[in-house]
Amino acid sequence: MNKGAIQRFAIWARTELIAQVSQRAYQYGITKDGYGEQNAVTVGGRALTTDEQRQRKELVEQIRSKGYTQVMEEVAYTWFNRFIALRFMEVNNYLPSHIRVFSDSTGAFKPEILNDVLHLDLPGLNTEKVAEYIEKNQTEDLYRYLLLTQCNALNASLPQMFERMGGFTELLLPNNILKQDSILGHMVTDIPEEDWTDQVQIIGWLYQYYNSELKDDTFALLKKNVKITKERIPSATQLFTPDWIVRYMVENSLGRIFIDKRKNEGIFADGRGADEMTWEESEAKRIANEKYIAEQMGWKYYLPEAEQTEEVRQQLDDIQRENANLDVKEIKVIDPCMGSGHILVYAFDVLMQIYEANGYSQRDAAQSILENNLYGLDIDDRAAQLAYFAVMMKARQYDRRIFSRGIQPHVYAIVESNGLDRSTIDYFTNNDPKLIKDFGTLVDELRDAKEYGSILNISHVDFVALYARIDEVRDDISIFREVVLSGYLPLIQVAEVMAGKYHAVITNPPYMGAGGMSNKLSDFVKKEYPETKSDLSTVFMEKTLLMSRTYGYTAMINIPVWMFLSTYESMRNTIIARNTITNMLHFGRGVFGSDFGTTAFTIRKGDIKKYQGTYRRLFDKQGAVDSVETKEKWFFEGKGAYLSTQHRFTNIPGNPVAYWMSEAVEDDFMSGTPLSNVAEIKQGLKTGDNDKFLRLWFEVSAAKFSVFEGLKWFPCNKGGDYRRWYGNNDYVINWENDGFELKNFRHPDGRQKSRPQNLQYQFREGLTYTNISSSKFGIRYCPKGFAFDAAGSMIFTTNTRLYYLLGLLSSNTVLSFTSILSPTMSFEVGQIANIPFIEKASSRIDSLVEECISIAKQDWDSFESSWDYLAHPLVLASFVPDQNGGRRATLAESYASWKKVCDSRFERLKANEEELNHIFINIYGLTDELSPAVSDDDITLRKADLERDIRSLISYAVGCMFGRYSLDEPGLTYAGGEWDASKYTTIIPDKDNIIPICDDDYFDDDMTGRFVKWVETVYGSETLEENLKFIADALGGKGTPREVIRSYFINDFYAEHCSAYSVTGSGKRPIYWLFDSGKKNGFKALVYMHRYQSDLLARMRTDYVHEQQERYRTQLMHLADAIDHASASERVKLTKQQKKIQEQALEIQKYEEKVHHLADQNIQIDLDDGVKHNYELFADVLAKIK
Repeated sequence: MNKGAIQRFAIWARTELIAQVSQRAYQYGITKDGYGEQNAVTVGGRALTTDEQRQRKELVEQIRSKGYTQVMEEVAYTWFNRFIALRFMEVNNYLPSHIRVFSDSTGAFKPEILNDVLHLDLPGLNTEKVAEYIEKNQTEDLYRYLLLTQCNALNASLPQMFERMGGFTELLLPNNILKQDSILGHMVTDIPEEDWTDQVQIIGWLYQYYNSELKDDTFALLKKNVKITKERIPSATQLFTPDWIVRYMVENSLGRIFIDKRKNEGIFADGRGADEMTWEESEAKRIANEKYIAEQMGWKYYLPEAEQTEEVRQQLDDIQRENANLDVKEIKVIDPCMGSGHILVYAFDVLMQIYEANGYSQRDAAQSILENNLYGLDIDDRAAQLAYFAVMMKARQYDRRIFSRGIQPHVYAIVESNGLDRSTIDYFTNNDPKLIKDFGTLVDELRDAKEYGSILNISHVDFVALYARIDEVRDDISIFREVVLSGYLPLIQVAEVMAGKYHAVITNPPYMGAGGMSNKLSDFVKKEYPETKSDLSTVFMEKTLLMSRTYGYTAMINIPVWMFLSTYESMRNTIIARNTITNMLHFGRGVFGSDFGTTAFTIRKGDIKKYQGTYRRLFDKQGAVDSVETKEKWFFEGKGAYLSTQHRFTNIPGNPVAYWMSEAVEDDFMSGTPLSNVAEIKQGLKTGDNDKFLRLWFEVSAAKFSVFEGLKWFPCNKGGDYRRWYGNNDYVINWENDGFELKNFRHPDGRQKSRPQNLQYQFREGLTYTNISSSKFGIRYCPKGFAFDAAGSMIFTTNTRLYYLLGLLSSNTVLSFTSILSPTMSFEVGQIANIPFIEKASSRIDSLVEECISIAKQDWDSFESSWDYLAHPLVLASFVPDQNGGRRATLAESYASWKKVCDSRFERLKANEEELNHIFINIYGLTDELSPAVSDDDITLRKADLERDIRSLISYAVGCMFGRYSLDEPGLTYAGGEWDASKYTTIIPDKDNIIPICDDDYFDDDMTGRFVKWVETVYGSETLEENLKFIADALGGKGTPREVIRSYFINDFYAEHCSAYSVTGSGKRPIYWLFDSGKKNGFKALVYMHRYQSDLLARMRTDYVHEQQERYRTQLMHLADAIDHASASERVKLTKQQKKIQEQALEIQKYEEKVHHLADQNIQIDLDDGVKHNYELFADVLAKIK
């Protein structure tokens, strides 16, 4: 199937159809700005026919009720659904006329219906009208008429897809539909005809892709705190379920009902009785029998019941005896969130197999399935249309005459009771007290039903009496008759389905967190579903169990949060106590792309004590994204198979569904004490506005930073990337005057906006970790003096226990517990608090941990990202001791020394971690499960990297040029505050804080020249060329070493600086700012933010921009003269150079005007405002940060 073609067509079709129906509305005087007279008889001087007047009036009424945009959207998708339905039917030869509507027998966009029009036998076709169109050569009008007549003809058999001709949607059928580039032309030519033979896939993907832009728009609004309205819920929450997962769910619920009745057959076929074989033998035969039946039925995704104990088997046999007389016609299956009908269509196939196994013909089975077995609901009218169509097409596959039988499936769009007329209600209830009560109940319960969908709890009233009254109305002559039949009957039908109980409830529910819910929906779920209210998908878990009959099956794909998060602990308790998980496929991420993770499962309503469920873990690593095809392959390979009884989950705090838990780990949970008994695990403060209160440490003035004895900005733990032992010291927080401003940060109405919680723990020594991580649990030592926020929780304990805890929590032993307590990407405080703690203290653990911290700190401080950075490692290694006292090293020698240091650190840390693993594996009794070995990928130290280290050396050199660093003083030399020139002797920083970056030697002090001088100063003049070549080779590129270095400064340096001065989630915050005229490199100059003065732009303009302009003018004069006297070959080269400089001169001329404008403003900056704010002040003349 060409999903790319389907996606492109569906997305384009929505936009095109909305435009086309809007154009048709415009032809009738209707736009988004108004519609004029509702009862207009003329539009634009053209008289409207009686039908057009009526249709236009209906359209205006719809717009007044729903709004112009919503009506145009609805009409567009109505025609989209009809078009794809007709296309599917013609390709599969399901049209009663057997004449194609859009194409010919070759598949070309040449409607066969036009060629065969004189022989066409369609109900309602006016042959005189056809003849008139032909006579006048009005092919377009003829085709529109035939298309509408074909739709009307299908109304009798497919009324939910094709309404009767004459409605306002007919008025808005797009123009020019016979053109090759029309919606019909593209539908026929863009999507391969063979794709239309796969009913489930083509309809499902078209529906999903058609909604994709609307979905993106909805989520964009959600980011602006615009809640998801009932009209947008379908597009925001629908996801097309992969076919094999649908099959898994249906086979293991509906299919299991069939197999449950037959699985014990043949166990004693060899003549032995139950007392003559072991229990294990009889269970093995039963399992083999299940497999055999599933194979005979072609159910590849069916999972046989695991081996059970005699006690469990007795319970299962008792249940089966109660269902022994269940007839196939009595099995009721529902998808309460059916979307485009994928699940219902496969359930139809499985039901057909069950019917055939019971001796029914396909024709009789198809009719019975529609009448007795299959039910579906959806909040979305368009989805319900498609699901209805899909089910009817499936029935047509088995019964060629199904359309003529007048049978309709129980597949409905949820309807609301809003706006029902009191007079009509009185007519329908007919003064009958019971009808008044029952129908009144339904009216009350279905008010605003599209806000809630299938989670509404509908009373089981006397539906027989309500249908009897409908039959009376059919035979009555009343002005209310049509209103009742068209409005009240669907309401009763939907209510009956919603009130029913089912043997199998199978669905892919909508996914919507509480934050996206409308106020009505939010209030409703809080009241009706308090255990599951945090997400609509988990609300549906609770609802589907309520819809199930006792010992019926619920099958679902869902997000796995319910399995682990503390929010759903009560829900888990209910499932474990009152229901039975029969099997589960735990997918991890990848089923729906780079998703949130999913799990599919079947749950039986009822507690079967000690039942052993079957589980499959179809991922290798938490957070890894594997394709749905890969997961299917793993399913067949038997990957990640586990068996578990769910009562074991209650031995873990919070009762997570930890089906993979070993007995040894279970014992640790039972024998250990919760970590919270020996340590305090605390979530940090919330600022209420991080942009206001947080900075990266290098943004602010060192004079105000507590590390350098300032009193405003203090280090703040905020999580960060996965790293262990020490590091991620990136952020600072405004804690001036003991955090007065943050503590008193409020909304305009006086409510507290910040959350300054756990203040008594701020600035204490402890351990900190990252709350959100797609990797492993990364915990680090934190000395005194750090605040911490909600993303960087901390653990506090006694000094004597601190290193022991850090060693434990950094070992692979703890992963056995965190993978159970917090197997999602979040490490909640409550989850960490429940890690089992077993203490066997030893001085060896403390010494290993202390060394690990020291090694990690050395690594962290080797890079500019640390405020304890002394100098670049290749500078620190630039002196080689020898017998004569020492000499300057070459860069190659310095790098070799640095590499040796890195390798030594790495191997030492790895050895320490493996020893700690060994110690804690023994303490926790996990020697049979874990290896102490540590992968190189799990060591969070940075190895030597030639390219990276040379580039960071260049960054350090730039810092020396600006005075941020000094070759004469270790560490950070200047980052705001008072300038001390005495700290600089070897390299004198640039005096005016402006260093041009040129593509030629225009300035004596340009960046390339300064860097070459810096290399010569540090490593000596004797080896300068050798060292420059070493640098150039590491950078890569063509030309001489100086040309490569110059090219690096022009093209790459700034982008890498921006990336280096950022952390995950912070955005890029460069401290060196690139003033850049544009793509032609007319002018570039670097300045150091912390040395900025208000006259800098004025000096830059006069001393550099004007100077550069003058040099361009001089060059152009020389070039003009040279071209006049050059040979033909030389002239080509010189002309090219002339053009380049002319473009640069023009670019810098425009740039000078911008610089002039800003220079006149004499702009001041405050380092406390941070890079984001200050950079924006000069955005017009600075390089764009990408």
